[in-house]
Amino acid sequence: MNAALEPTTILNLEAVKAAQKATWESGDFGQLARSIEPVAEKFMARRPLLPGARVLDVACGTGNLALIAARRGCVVSGIDIARNLIAQARARAAAEGLRIDFDEGDAEALPFPGCKFDLVVSMFGVMFAPRPSVAAAELLRVTKPGGQIALANWTPDGFFGKVSKVFATHLPPPPAGVPSPLAWGDKATVRARLREDFAELRMTRRLARMRYPFPPAETIDFFFRYAPTYVRALASLDASGQAALRRDLIELQTAHNTARTPGTTEVAAEYLEVVAVRR
Repeated sequence: MNAALEPTTILNLEAVKAAQKATWESGDFGQLARSIEPVAEKFMARRPLLPGARVLDVACGTGNLALIAARRGCVVSGIDIARNLIAQARARAAAEGLRIDFDEGDAEALPFPGCKFDLVVSMFGVMFAPRPSVAAAELLRVTKPGGQIALANWTPDGFFGKVSKVFATHLPPPPAGVPSPLAWGDKATVRARLREDFAELRMTRRLARMRYPFPPAETIDFFFRYAPTYVRALASLDASGQAALRRDLIELQTAHNTARTPGTTEVAAEYLEVVAVRR
């Protein structure tokens, strides 16, 4: 890993990590995770899910990817910083009678020995780790030689890149030294981060079709109720700031709504699928 490509200093790293944990434990991401289950199914259909293969879902949330792998007979572990999401993931696995090791933990300090997993996956998760070079090194460390790392990352130019720009006009900038999570959706950046130690690197732009059973304004209110980053953003603003943020997000959601059924919302959100095979 080429750590020189990333900022090396984050003032008060522990405070940054604590803030991230508090963010992802706010709201109820499990409500949002349901809307990306079809995306998760397609993503995992392209993975080598062989019975008995060891699979790790990093920043697993409520376990969308992990459950799919376990249903296919893989030996699965999942890790996330949010305690409430791990609890939901465990409940989902128990309801299906699936044995999955779900634990609270940090993507930058994975609690596993080296060369343990045949497949390491993360969907819209590890991209939020504050030190990309450290997270990338950990993904590499726990993957077996010949094993695969597969990531799904929102792109800077896609729908959630546009959402990020709206947030940026209403909220203070992130802490100094913390790179944008969306950099994981830029091919040149990913190529630079993963150019060492991998025998193969493939990157493909794909679309996640996000569907909601209510119109754009109510979709935004749904996000403000449940989506962790939206909940925290709303809490940081006064009434006029909240109204302005809501107005701009509704305008964006409306402009990108392709739903044909009245009273519903559908958005095609671009992500970068990254597949790297360890030497």
